[in-house]
Amino acid sequence: MSRYERSELADLRVFMTIMRWGSFRKAAGELGLTTSALSHTIRKLEERLGVRLLNRTTRALIATPAGAALTQRLESGFAAIDEALSELEKLRHFPIGTLRINVPKDASRLLVRPVLAQFSADYPQIDIEVSVDDRFVDIVGEGYDAGIRYGERVPKDMVSVPLTAPLNWVVVASPDFLERHGRPTSPQELLGKPCVRTRLGDGTLFRWELGNGERMISLDVNGPVCLNETIARVDAARDGVGFAYVLEPIAQHYVERGELEIVLPAWASQGPPLCMYYPSRRQMPAGLRQLIDLMRACSGLQGLDAPKPTRPPSRAAKR
Repeated sequence: MSRYERSELADLRVFMTIMRWGSFRKAAGELGLTTSALSHTIRKLEERLGVRLLNRTTRALIATPAGAALTQRLESGFAAIDEALSELEKLRHFPIGTLRINVPKDASRLLVRPVLAQFSADYPQIDIEVSVDDRFVDIVGEGYDAGIRYGERVPKDMVSVPLTAPLNWVVVASPDFLERHGRPTSPQELLGKPCVRTRLGDGTLFRWELGNGERMISLDVNGPVCLNETIARVDAARDGVGFAYVLEPIAQHYVERGELEIVLPAWASQGPPLCMYYPSRRQMPAGLRQLIDLMRACSGLQGLDAPKPTRPPSRAAKR
C-alpha cells in the first residue's frame, strides 16, 4: 500500500470492523468511537477511493460489489499483518540474534558466570558475547549493545538498570598475616601496616574509603603490591601479602572457609550497585531484558524496574 498514508490503513481497519459486525453501532462499541465518527470515516474512504463501499438502510448494512471484493482481499491482507505481529511478539519472549556486552571482572564473576548456563539454555537462539574489561569503554563506539559498571560510573546519557543492591566493600587479611602484624582497632592503624593498594580501571590509585556518610574516612594506604582487580587482591590477601580492600560478596566465600578475616567490620563501606546500561529507551537489544531479569534474580532483586537515566554521582565510585 505504498500509495496510502497511515490514516488510510487505519480507515481500512475501521471498514473491516464494520463488515465483521454488520453494524455501525457494534463496530463503534469495539473501537471506542461514535457511530457518527465511523460514518465520517467511511465517507472519507469512499471519496478517496472513488467508489461506494456500503449501502446502508434503516434495517440493513450491505456491502456493494466493490465493498465485498475489497473485504475479501483485506481479510487475507490483515491476516498476514496479524501473523507478522504475532511472530514479533514471540521474538519478544524468545529472542533471536547476537547480544554483545562489556563488563568489568567483578560483574563477570558476580553476575555473568552464575547465569550464563541458564541464559544459554533458556534462549538458545541468542549468541551472547561478553567482553571482560575493567577499562571504561565507549560501548556505542566499540559496537556493544550494553555494558555493566558500578552505578556512579555509568554515563549520564545512558539508560541504567540496577542489577544488585548497593554493595559493601571491606578490608580483609589472612589469619596468619593477622597473627604476625596484629589486628587493627581503628582505620588509622592501617597506615602503618602493609596493604595491597588498588589501581582503578582509569589508571588512578584508589584511596580506601572506610565507613559511610559523615563518618566515612579516606586513607592513602601504603604497601609493596598494587593490583587492579578484586580477585587478584583477594588472592594476595589469602597469601599473606597484606591487608586488602575488596568487594565483600567476592571475599565472603574465603571468609566462610577461614582463609580470610574481615578487619574492622564496623568500618565496611557501602558502594553503588552494579548496573546494566544501554543507549536507548525505545528498543532493547534482543535478549537484554531477559538477561537483566536473570541477573537481578541472581542477586536477589526481582523483576525489571522502569529504566531511569543515571543521576550525577554523589561520591567517588570504587571502580
